[in-house]
Amino acid sequence: MYNLGIHILSFILKILAFFNLKIKKGIKGRSETFNLLNEKIDANDRTIWFHCASLGEYEQGLPVFESIRNKYPSHKIVLTFFSPSGYDIRKNTPIADVVTYLPLDTKANAKQFLDIVNPIFTVFVKYDIWPNFLNELKSRQGRAILISALIRNNHAYFKWYGRHLRNALRAFEHIFVQNENSKILLQNIEISNVTISGDTRYDRVSNQLLQNNSLDFISEFKNDSLCIVIGSSWPEDEAILIPYINEHASKQVKFIIAPHNINKVQIDGITKKLNVEYVLFSEMENKTLVNYSVFIVDTIGLLTKIYSYADIAYVGGAIGTTGLHNILEPAVFGIPIIIGNNYEKFPEAKTMIKKGGVISVNGSNTLNIELEQLVNSEEDRIQLGSINEIFIKKNKGAVNQIMDYIRI
Repeated sequence: MYNLGIHILSFILKILAFFNLKIKKGIKGRSETFNLLNEKIDANDRTIWFHCASLGEYEQGLPVFESIRNKYPSHKIVLTFFSPSGYDIRKNTPIADVVTYLPLDTKANAKQFLDIVNPIFTVFVKYDIWPNFLNELKSRQGRAILISALIRNNHAYFKWYGRHLRNALRAFEHIFVQNENSKILLQNIEISNVTISGDTRYDRVSNQLLQNNSLDFISEFKNDSLCIVIGSSWPEDEAILIPYINEHASKQVKFIIAPHNINKVQIDGITKKLNVEYVLFSEMENKTLVNYSVFIVDTIGLLTKIYSYADIAYVGGAIGTTGLHNILEPAVFGIPIIIGNNYEKFPEAKTMIKKGGVISVNGSNTLNIELEQLVNSEEDRIQLGSINEIFIKKNKGAVNQIMDYIRI
């Protein structure tokens, strides 16, 4: 059933590609995978394979990838993505020698891929599990681990139709999970080679403090004002935020908006609703940035540094149903965070709300109340921000546990 489903999916994707650019890019990229691998990999190479579903999983796995790269510099590293959003942004990452799409999970593709790559060690991140690839790897006695796994009882592993996926999990010689519940659930299906290591994202965001986070144009824009950074926003987020921005943006209180999608439609959807002076990143040249009260980031790759300028952060995705974005990125800078109310699938959000450093709102009214309190109280900002900063520090260390295990 699974293999039949994959072939049906392949057919459906080819049809959808006529109407969806992202799907089209994925199909084209996958069609080039084997040629690229044959070109870049020699039979004598000692290879390590990293796999991520998309950009979020890449960022999650990055501190482990970097540690492996540094520890085994003579090995060739192959990094695969399933999603175009991950591949497009990180196709030139220095942690890998070859970056490509993972072919669809057919038995033939799995055999051809592993014939070429022949990895001596494999790392999968979180829960992008592909049974044919993993079972073929196991049949070759290949070593593989899963890191930062987050298992929930509604996953397919625990359904009547999940036997194929459960068997795929058994291809991992070890699984590093984020929490106790994940370990218990795996033990319930007789998978015991499990360690609770926590989430590698805490190490990832902590490393951001070691970077140079200064951006001259943001410094000029912020000047001496209080700055609210809106990160990875969706239209649902902007619908409750823009009325507040229109009423409160000034030289004393400024806003930076970094939308999740930077296509023209979404950017226009923001700018048409603003009735205050704003400037776009793409149009800031030769402008006096300090004169504007709203800065719109219509580019990618800057948000983690921009959070270092925030006095308050709003992280998008949880007002709607698209999924909460990474709240650890602003938390590491010791600032209070506001999110929407659909955060049940995000354990870090639930914990940080209980601790008090993150505030959940369910609409315009609660947003306005919480923002007003934080804007007017430096004491509250410092207190909530300190809670978040301490929380990040206490949860570091997953990378050390994983690297202590790895022997290649």
